[in-house]
Order: sequence, then C-alpha cells, then structure tokens
Amino acid sequence: MQKFKQVIIVRKDLKMSKGKLAVQCCHACIGALRQVEKEIIEKWEREGAKKIILKVKNLEELKEIEKKLKKNKIKYFLVIDAGKTQLEKETITCIGIGPIEEKKIDKITGRLKLL
Repeated sequence: MQKFKQVIIVRKDLKMSKGKLAVQCCHACIGALRQVEKEIIEKWEREGAKKIILKVKNLEELKEIEKKLKKNKIKYFLVIDAGKTQLEKETITCIGIGPIEEKKIDKITGRLKLL
C-alpha cells in the first residue's frame, strides 16, 4: 500500500522568529496542497495527513532540492515572502511538497534533518 506525506523544507539562515517560521510553513503547506490531485489528498487524509518539516542551511541548498524536484517532475510550491515584516521583499523562505508517495520524496529529501 502506498503511504503519503507532505514535506516542508525551511531555510535556516534567515533566522526567522518562531511565529514568522510557522506562517511560512503554513503558506508552504497550503500552496503545496493546491498542486495535488484531490484523490491523493483524500488518501493522505485517510492515512492521518502526515507532515514533516525539514531544514536546509541556505538558499543554495533549497535551490538544489528544487532542481531535483523539477528533474523528477514533482510538483511543489515555493514560498516567496512579501517583505512586509521581518524579511526583504521576495525572499525565498521555504518549499512545500505533496502530499506525495513517501518512497518517491525520500529519494530527494531523505538526507535532510528535521527542523
């Protein structure tokens, strides 16, 4: 049986407050959900809607993940901050992926550490 999860990857170099970080992750979660077919979302929800938040050191590492997602034709949502509070306008903060089959995404994100 296929297992699904949603993955959010956050840049640690930005030093966002906990509140700002939470909001950015929420944007990633919702944006990623909008990229996924309804049937997959329903299966994921029946399984308990598993989510994990991972970290990368900086924008360069996040862009490497993005390249791998594109290469593997995996849909994702890139969060770009509006610059109204703590960050400069158009700062890329995180990326949301899935829900997606665990085996498929683990090949790309399996080496990353939990936030």
